[in-house]
This record gives sequence, C-alpha cells and structure tokens, in this order.
Amino acid sequence: MLQGNKRFAEGKAEHPWQDKETRHMLTDGQKPDAAVLSCSDSRVPPEIIFDQGLGDLFTVRTAGQMIDDAVIASLEYAVKKLHVSLLCVLGHGRCGALEVAEREYNELLRTITAEAEDSSETADIMDDLDERIAQSDSIVLRQAGISVWQAREAELDCLDDIERVHVAHTIETLVDRSPVIQQALASEQLMIVGARYQLDTGRIEVLSF
Repeated sequence: MLQGNKRFAEGKAEHPWQDKETRHMLTDGQKPDAAVLSCSDSRVPPEIIFDQGLGDLFTVRTAGQMIDDAVIASLEYAVKKLHVSLLCVLGHGRCGALEVAEREYNELLRTITAEAEDSSETADIMDDLDERIAQSDSIVLRQAGISVWQAREAELDCLDDIERVHVAHTIETLVDRSPVIQQALASEQLMIVGARYQLDTGRIEVLSF
C-alpha cells in the first residue's frame, strides 16, 4: 500500500487490477488484503491514493472516520469473514469534521465559562469536560470532540496534531468496542495501523501509537 501511495504521490500511478478480466474474476468473491476506515472527504479516496485496484481494499468511510454500529459491523465482517490481515485507520489533513469538532469544543468552553459564577466553579466543570462532551447532542462533538479534548490536555493545539490524536482515539475506540477485533489482534491475525494523508504532498504519514 505504501508503494502504491508513493506511485500516486509521484504521479506514476499504475491503476492496477481495474480491467475487464479482473472485474469478471471477482464476481464469485473477494479477498481484499486490507480494510481501511477513512474519512468520506472527496479528496481522500483510499483506492486512488494507495493506487490499488478492484478487490484490493475493503473500505468503510464516514465523516471524520467516526464510528457507529454499522462501521464496527462492517469492519468485523472484513476481519472475521474476509480475513484481512491489516486494518488501517486513515485520517487526513484539513479534515472538515475535525474543524467542526474543534469549533464546537471551543463553543462548549465558552458556554461553561459563561455559566460558572466563579473560577472555582469553572474548574469543577472543567474536570467533567469529557463527560459533557460525551453527553452532547452533536454527534460530531461526541465523537471527534473527545479527540480535541485529549489533544488540548496534551497541550497540542494545531489541527495537524488533533488529526493525529483523533486517529489514535479511533483505533482505541474500535478495539474497545469490538470483541472480534480484540480477538484477531490477540491471536496476531490482524494488525492495526494509524495513518494520515497529507493533501499537499499526496503522501501517507504512518503513525505509531
């Protein structure tokens, strides 16, 4: 996949396995090598940026690679039924969903400050900030706002770092919520990798956690 991304970034994409013969060969089944959970952003289609072909990747895409039951069920299908050996959680630069999450997080902070009568009450509310995020009516704040909160707690303010933290948080959530993924990791049948696509260079940044 990284070799394919290198070809794409250098403008040397081969567009493999996209011919009529491959299409017919795949009518009886699929055996993708990897599953990718990525953002729905139109600038970040996994098959293109990794220069892959039909049947190579099992992709699940949501705004900000946010997770719900359907996402987990889809990835569990890829792990349990299709036996993918790699699961890549792919974030990207200038993610609109995370920009919204950061804005809503800042609005929540302003609301907390306005509600509190003094600094000690503000401090008490801030101690429960993660709970208030988790109880928000906004799905974006509930899911991605936690990543903003974690980044701020680590004194990371730039969007690039928030995007990296969000990939890590997404992986943590997947493992926590999916017994199928837990078991596959424990038996060393699956590897999870975090990555971040850079819009300006076309390159994939591999993240270590």
